[in-house]
Amino acid sequence: MSSSLLMGIDRIPDQTGYLVVNHEGAVLSSAGELENDEKTASTITQVVKHSAHLPLSTDPAETFKRISLTYDNFALLVTVSNQRIFVVKRPSSSSAPSE
Repeated sequence: MSSSLLMGIDRIPDQTGYLVVNHEGAVLSSAGELENDEKTASTITQVVKHSAHLPLSTDPAETFKRISLTYDNFALLVTVSNQRIFVVKRPSSSSAPSE
């Protein structure tokens, strides 16, 4: 796999899986718990597209850099760069007990 495609995503500590997705939602690379997870890729692509339209700043050129989706046991960390969506799954760092 080309290191320029992964941009180091495969070397992130504590990650349990990753996805590299194009702007249309196609999986370009994946591993671990997210390997070939096209459903998650599609969902994340939609989240990114919708988030891009949320005006959270008075400067229209300013857009989000990262999105974190936090669940009880894990978090999905999403970054958009070079026309690609990078998703990393990591265990949740929350110490709150789950019910």
